[in-house]
Amino acid sequence: MELEGKIWKSKEHWLVEVSCLNIMTQGKTRDDALFMIRDAIMEYIKYYFESEMNGFELTVNDYKKSMIGIASNNNKLLLALSLRKQREKSGLTVREASERLSSKSPNSYAQYEKGRIRISLDQYEKLLLAANPYEHRLLKVV
Repeated sequence: MELEGKIWKSKEHWLVEVSCLNIMTQGKTRDDALFMIRDAIMEYIKYYFESEMNGFELTVNDYKKSMIGIASNNNKLLLALSLRKQREKSGLTVREASERLSSKSPNSYAQYEKGRIRISLDQYEKLLLAANPYEHRLLKVV
């Protein structure tokens, strides 16, 4: 599985964005921008999941033109980061996201955001809608 990202050249810099992670950065060269997006994602993973990232690896695949793919050997953490960043972007609390799923326990939803539960594609779609109901996105498997 890979998360889709985009890369493009502005006047002076290369910009790179992974919208489902709500992360964007730049570099003076294309390679710099790709290095910076990998570094930014790794810093978020360390911040949110330091105790669970034993052996975590992240790969940025450059498909040339304007598309990149973000892959990991631990999809649970990558999808958990996506859910957390989308929930934060929407301004919802864990309790509010949990209520959108008709769950009686915010702890159940929180387990997904902590990367403790393997998420199927169908579950991810439902969780993503609960985490950020204000933004509809095309879920694309690269």
